[in-house]
Amino acid sequence: MRLIDRLAEAKQRLKPHHTEYVVVYEDVDMDCCTVMHPDPNAMAALMDGGVFPPVWVYWELAKDEAQPTFTRHSEGRGYLMHDTPREGPKTEEQAIHYLIMKDVPQHIWRNHETSNSVKMKIIRREKLPNNAMSNAWRIAA
Repeated sequence: MRLIDRLAEAKQRLKPHHTEYVVVYEDVDMDCCTVMHPDPNAMAALMDGGVFPPVWVYWELAKDEAQPTFTRHSEGRGYLMHDTPREGPKTEEQAIHYLIMKDVPQHIWRNHETSNSVKMKIIRREKLPNNAMSNAWRIAA
């Protein structure tokens, strides 16, 4: 079954999981902080398991997209998205880490725990400041 079909089936079958956490990271390309709000349907699907492929599949497809000769995944390795064995059930924390590795640029999360500067934080939604002047935000240790 294709990923899009698995996601649609999971959305109908599962109750969305609204997490109390958000991911804040410094986006060097945009020169500001970005806030990732984990999608409730993706969280539910990850916590139930059997929907998403391993995160390395997204990394491999991103490498393909970066090639100058790239046209479409269906002409290359798009089968990875649909045919690779799926991830099993995850805890809320594991699901958030999966989405970070899938959606946040690797140079931000790869060494965030050992880096000299703080580039990413997982915080409770209520700790998030209001959006006033959000383009001026920086992450403090």
